[in-house]
Formats: sequence, C-alpha cells, structure tokens
Amino acid sequence: FYSENTSVQVYSSPRNARTSYTVTHHTMFASTSTLQVRSRTLPSICNGLRSRRASVSVARPAIARGHGGRSSAQVRCLGENMPSYRQKKDNEESHGGIDEEEGKASADFLEVQISMPGPVDGPDYEQVTRNLALELVRVTEAAAIQSGRWLGKGDKNAADQAAVDAMRKVLKSVSMDGIVVIGEGEKDEAPMLYCGERIGDGRAPVVDIAVDPLDGTTLTAQGRTGAISVIALAERGSLFNPGPCVYMDKLAAGPEVKDVVDIRNSVAENIQAVANKRHSGRMQDVSVVVLNRPRHDDLVKQIRAVGARVMLIDDGDVAAAIATAQEGTGIDLLLGVGGTPEGVIAACALKCMGGQFQGVLKPRSEDERQKAIALGYDVDKVLEIHHLVSSEEIFFAATGVTGGDLLKGVRYTQEGATTHSMVMRSKTGTVRMIETTHRWGKPGLTNLTKDSLLGTNPNNEL
Repeated sequence: FYSENTSVQVYSSPRNARTSYTVTHHTMFASTSTLQVRSRTLPSICNGLRSRRASVSVARPAIARGHGGRSSAQVRCLGENMPSYRQKKDNEESHGGIDEEEGKASADFLEVQISMPGPVDGPDYEQVTRNLALELVRVTEAAAIQSGRWLGKGDKNAADQAAVDAMRKVLKSVSMDGIVVIGEGEKDEAPMLYCGERIGDGRAPVVDIAVDPLDGTTLTAQGRTGAISVIALAERGSLFNPGPCVYMDKLAAGPEVKDVVDIRNSVAENIQAVANKRHSGRMQDVSVVVLNRPRHDDLVKQIRAVGARVMLIDDGDVAAAIATAQEGTGIDLLLGVGGTPEGVIAACALKCMGGQFQGVLKPRSEDERQKAIALGYDVDKVLEIHHLVSSEEIFFAATGVTGGDLLKGVRYTQEGATTHSMVMRSKTGTVRMIETTHRWGKPGLTNLTKDSLLGTNPNNEL
C-alpha cells in the first residue's frame, strides 16, 4: 500500500490466528463502504486496502477494525519509512509495502488507521446535494443579457419585457415544482411570471419563487447604474405574500451590525450603533442608502443632522440592500420606504449572507389599510427576516444589468457577452461571484436568439 503521504498503523494479536477483518473507508466523494478481508497475512490485508484506495480519487482518513478475543501486539508500517510506489511497484506489488517476515503476522483484533492525502478541513463533500442556485444563475444571466440591450434607449417597458421573456424561457427548463409568489403582478396584469403561476416540470423540490427580472427598469432605460436581474427560491409556503401591501418601511444591514440596529430605534440611534461597530464611533463615516423620493425628505434631514453620509438612488433598492452585507461596497445601511416584493427578495439574499432585514407595511391609503387588515395582515407589526422568509433552505441568484456597487453590468463583444453574477445558498452559507463568457457561436440557455424567444425555433434548440 505504497504512497509517500500514507501512514499505516497495524495492531496485531499473536501470529497465525485465523481471523476476519472489516475495513471501512470514509471518502470525500462516495458514501461509506465496507470491505471484508479474510486473511492470515498482513500483505493481503494491505493489498485489499490498496485496491479499495485506488477506487476513489481523494479519501478522508479511514479506520479498519477486525474483532477477536485474544491479546494484541503491535506492528507499525509508517509512511515515512516506506519506499515510494514508484520505487517498489515492480518488485513488491504483492506485498503492499510490508516486509515478508512482518507479513506473517495476523490477528484476532486488527486496527488499521490510514492517513491519506487530501484535505480534512472545510466542507464535508461526503454528501453533495443539489444547489439550485447554480442552475438559477443561467436564468438571471439570460434576463440580464436580453434587457441589457435596451440600455439608454429610453424604453423601460421594452427593457422589462425582454427580461421577463428571457427569464421565463430559461426558468421553465429547471426541474422543480415551483409557484410564483413574488412576480410581475396578478394573472390579469402580467402574461408571464404572474403571481400564482406554476413553473417547472412538477418534480421535487417543491418551492416558492420570487422574481424581479429587471430591478431598475428606469435605470436601464436611462443608461444609469444599479439595475440587476434577480430570483430567489425557498421551500413551499415560506415566502411572505405581500397581498395588497405594495410598500413597506425597510431597514437592511450586514452581518457585522445586525444585532445592534433595529427599525424601532431612531435614525440617530441606528447610525450611532453602526458607527460604534464599524467606524470606531465616527458617525461621519457611516454611509446610508435611501431612495430619492419626496417622502424621504425628512429621513434625509435626520441622517445629515448626525453627520452621516447619504447615498440617494433613484431605483434598485434590492441591489442596495444586498450591498450592505457585501464587503467593499462602502454601504452600511439601507433605510426608507420601498416596494414590499423587493423587500422579500432582499430578505432572501440577506438571510443567505447572515445580514439583517426588517420591514413594516405601509399602506398607501386608508382603503388599502382596511383591505390588508381584512385579509389578516398586521400593518403595525415589525416583520423580521424570518417572517419574510421562514425557510432555512434558500437559493438566490442575481446578475448585473447596468453595473453598480454590487455587480458589473453586461458587456457585449463581437463574439458574445460577459456577465457578472452573485449566487448564494442559505443552508451552506456559500456566496459565489461568477463571471461568465457567453459566445454567440455556441448558443446555450443564456444565448437566446430572437427565434427561440418567440417560439419559432423549429428544433427548440437552446
């Protein structure tokens, strides 16, 4: 069992006893397996181990034990004292690196501990599960590529429709049983990705879907930064349904300050808490993102009154909320009233990142307030992140359309396009930043042609 980095320890009872050994291997890429070895000699045991070792690419430390009732003696075969495989494979193949005399020993009790090459720290890949977010990124890439072509052309509806068409086309290829909870509106308002629409082939997993094919339609139409395409999936029944409540008051923050800020506190208290945690108490270094709306005039005055910095954005508060939890963006807080659907999507992302999101529903009129109350909504309740998305299994993907603090925009070339995306999963805590090159000469799911979008491709090739 030759390997420069392999250490084998054998504990053996009196020689020449007839025994049966059970060898159990724990591997990184295969489930636990068992090998029965009946032998009188240690070479045969190690040959069995070597054969099993060759069947996997990388193995975690393995332990082999055989049971018996006799006393035990000890024989050691350590990697640093063993010749390399290249040196010994020609003339000692049958011995597995164990001396002939030493090999005559056998045992009623045997314990072999094998320290094999390969990492033992970090993620445990013994059970690799499906990460839907890695499939969803193709959905947001397609939407970003198609809507990005409308950059600066002054037609926000055309940009949005291009994103919706592409997202719907690719999303139906994902194997799942999904229902759109956050979408483009009610069924009579949107022909695609409407609330309640079923997506997928009906097979597991059973999920709720939240989409915003183009968060920042006006930004795209006017050629400004900050637009993204975004989608989130969570277990069925776990996403908050906004119902008639279009707007909510929001607070978004990153993991470092999530325990010191609260939407119930004053603006000054939250800014001071962030300053103490992130900026050595300097409130003038805190950056707060606010939607540029007349309703926020008083909020902006309060932020400026304590000396903090204000970053006004015209649209795209999903990306701004996520940026509070992303290192290097320079954004500490998001405050103010924005869309409730966008709030649910942002909550999904921040839960993946370990951040904070809180919201309070803000009815636009007394009629809307009474309608929400009649449907069972508590319009005065502070909605914590677990109220907005209760599942611990969330998949999230976003792709930049026009670029910004969070993601780069789509860049087009003669050969194709390049996209920049963020892919997250809450259960594992993984956050991936993916830069993808799409080539027009090799059409795929994200390189949608006009024919494929319109359904006139006779071979339905994607």
